[in-house]
Amino acid sequence: MNTPLSRRTALQAAGATVLAAGLTHLTATAARADDTAAVTPELVTYPRPSAMPTNTSFKVRVRTAPDGEWQTLDIWRPQLGEINPTTGSSKTYNSSLAYFDFQGSVEVEVTYLKGGTTKVRVRPDSYGITPEVLGDTLRFTLDQPRNLVVQINDDIFDCLHLFARAIEKKKPAQDDPDVLYYGPGVHTTADGTLLVPSGKTVYLDGGAVLKATVIFRNVEHAGIAGRGVLAGTAGGGALVESSRNISIGAVTVLNPNGYAVQLGEATGVTIKGLGSFSSKGWGDGIDVFCSSNVVIDGVFMRNSDDCIAIYTHRWDYYGDTTDVTVRNSTLWADVAHPINVGTHGNTDNPEALKNLRFKNLDILDHREPQMNYQGCIALNPGDSNLIKNVRIEDVRIEDFRWGQVIYMKVMYNTKYNTSVGRGIENVYVKNLSYTGTNAKPSLFLGYDAHHAIQDVTFENLVINGLVVADSMKKPSWYYTTDTIQWFSNEHVTNLKFITTAEAEAAAAS
Repeated sequence: MNTPLSRRTALQAAGATVLAAGLTHLTATAARADDTAAVTPELVTYPRPSAMPTNTSFKVRVRTAPDGEWQTLDIWRPQLGEINPTTGSSKTYNSSLAYFDFQGSVEVEVTYLKGGTTKVRVRPDSYGITPEVLGDTLRFTLDQPRNLVVQINDDIFDCLHLFARAIEKKKPAQDDPDVLYYGPGVHTTADGTLLVPSGKTVYLDGGAVLKATVIFRNVEHAGIAGRGVLAGTAGGGALVESSRNISIGAVTVLNPNGYAVQLGEATGVTIKGLGSFSSKGWGDGIDVFCSSNVVIDGVFMRNSDDCIAIYTHRWDYYGDTTDVTVRNSTLWADVAHPINVGTHGNTDNPEALKNLRFKNLDILDHREPQMNYQGCIALNPGDSNLIKNVRIEDVRIEDFRWGQVIYMKVMYNTKYNTSVGRGIENVYVKNLSYTGTNAKPSLFLGYDAHHAIQDVTFENLVINGLVVADSMKKPSWYYTTDTIQWFSNEHVTNLKFITTAEAEAAAAS
């Protein structure tokens, strides 16, 4: 492995360059100096309560760059799951998590305590982080918030998850009457739940652990904030039902018995910066039922079932699901889908999933042997659901273990559905890339002529560096999908693959 310049050497070189530039561009340099001075380097670390389990594979230190004092981070123990495809049994792995807040630049040092390091990878790959490596220790610098995975020797379970978040700008006072404050330490409630009234914010300070499902039911203008942890909760991490204007911030959900966050008949919900890990069955990340105006932003989800699931009717929830945005996030599905849309609905009074947006996502893994549950992105309407007006943009998919890049099927899965889905309409996919060798053929399957897939466009689809377009060079009798071993059936109409240049030309005409 090539070892880059050390951080100090690089800074010295950069400093010399800036000094030389300053001799001839004094005004510009002064302006840059003023901008730099306005951002004072700052680092905030948090304790892990001694009652919470740790993992011993990594030591992590961080400091403000270039010469701050090193601080050692406490290591938390998320647990991860893997399903045996032959027996159906599951195996649980211990992993590692550390987190801190910062502004300016920080230098991160990770030491692999088990030794024998031969290969290092800092993910997502799109961040382009190439660490300086010396033996079992690696270093790299961050100048903006990142959620990362540090992998040693290709071990995807005994790895380090690192949340480097922005400094909180508005930390509430502990005695604020509108705040339910939980400080560092482990907290419980009598029945394992916490009902939040309207106008109240649950604040989990860094190092706080709350072992209770946080419930928003028939309330408004409430939320969860802070840097603490919801751990081992009996009924999932947070539940939002029949509520509006709810915000959930950058807390971490560890190993809940249920979903990290569940929304039902909710509107105006923002989930920003959440981290989630699960290892149990039905361990979904964020599930959205019959809700509207939902924004999921900057989350990191590593789950033992779907990371993001978007549905209509199930249980006591009824109504369409509309205007849902998932953006700037990292998804890792150890089981099932990173993104799944449409399975559950209302056969007796059909509903729709409309105006869905997925933008700027890194998908790190997907492992699902069952064909019906494959797809890093799956649009699978059942129960008379209609999926309409979907835009997928700037999605980078790294090589995954088992499944498909994208899967669209109008389905009638008798395990979950009482009727076939109505169809999929108007899907635009722009700048979707996949790099790897493990993907099975992506499938596009309408059910019949009346339950079809129509008007799907891929702009700048890149598979292992190949830009896929109807205009690409290929045998005249080939379908475009043949060039990448994808398949669409006769109930898919107006499926198009275009380049960005072709899209721009069409828009200008």
